[in-house]
Amino acid sequence: MRILRKFAVPATVAVSLLALAGCSGVKTSAADINSPLVPQGSSPAQVADSSSGTLFTFGRGSSGGGTAQATQIQVNAYLWRATLSTLAFMPLVSADPFGGVVITDWYTPPATPDERFKVNAYILGRQLTANAIQVSVFHQTEQNGQWVDTPADPATASGLEDRILANAADLQAAAQHTN
Repeated sequence: MRILRKFAVPATVAVSLLALAGCSGVKTSAADINSPLVPQGSSPAQVADSSSGTLFTFGRGSSGGGTAQATQIQVNAYLWRATLSTLAFMPLVSADPFGGVVITDWYTPPATPDERFKVNAYILGRQLTANAIQVSVFHQTEQNGQWVDTPADPATASGLEDRILANAADLQAAAQHTN
């Protein structure tokens, strides 16, 4: 039994190291200029040169040649950044740049402590168009110490969509102006 314990820890370490070594061939890339992982103001050439690598060198280049496919973001980077910026006043629960989903937690406006709002924003495409963003707003009011769902004004969701689109257009114009 003592011999078994003597080899159990080194065997576990060896298996763990082998598993990690197998990850070194996994290639990742954010070479798509529309990626929200790309620093603002980067050119496509800079991104292609600097952002591929292995699991351990993501963003620092790669010395080996692999044949694994690159993972690309499928949402518009300007819409992504504009969505995060527009909803920055609300606490975030989840932000998935690969799926293009932003989910906020409940937010209570200081002026109306008996109501709260929650927002889900979905970026649906790579083009900067009005149908590439969809916002759902949830509204609750406090009644007798309980939060009760109430219909949200549809103008709230469309207003947020308009703000996100305007912000995204400004970001795109600023990026094109600096290039």
